Amino acid sequence: MQKKSTIILGIDPGTVVMGYGLIEVSGSSMRLIDMGVLKPGKIDDTYKKLQLIYNTVSGLVIKHKPDVFAIEAPFFGKNVQSMLKLGRAQGVAIAAAMRHGLEVTEYSPKKIKQSITGNGNANKEQVLQMLKRLLEFSDDPQYLDASDALAVAVCHHFQFNAILGPASSKKLKGWDDFIKNNPGRVK
Repeated sequence: MQKKSTIILGIDPGTVVMGYGLIEVSGSSMRLIDMGVLKPGKIDDTYKKLQLIYNTVSGLVIKHKPDVFAIEAPFFGKNVQSMLKLGRAQGVAIAAAMRHGLEVTEYSPKKIKQSITGNGNANKEQVLQMLKRLLEFSDDPQYLDASDALAVAVCHHFQFNAILGPASSKKLKGWDDFIKNNPGRVK
């Protein structure tokens, strides 16, 4: 029996605040499952922060059983130490997802904003307002990191459907698989 819906877990990585968002996609409709934040910034030990991120992502995977994992790629900033910390947070989140057998997809902040609002330079509040319309919720999250993570999940849904089309629910393992399953789309 074929699964009728897909659950997508989106992560906005961070060592001070990490956002997470989960959506369920059935056909062309999306439904908000959960969103929130983890605040490892309160922990002084760097490695305990990373362990908390790993355990939290693992816990979300076990609880919600997502089919796909999407994460925001680090943006390139001027502070090398911040970039290193962010990269570590992203790495342990990815490792947790892969440990549970999830496919991982990474999106740039600009791609996420473009996908949600049509403007790659949109601010966090504009992204939140569009998400509220798309997923039909009214409460503002306490931290915008939660809605940022939700935007990652919605971006993945939009990108996945743009490539494969809404009728396709098969997991493809590369271009050869795509060509085999879509001979009419190759010129």
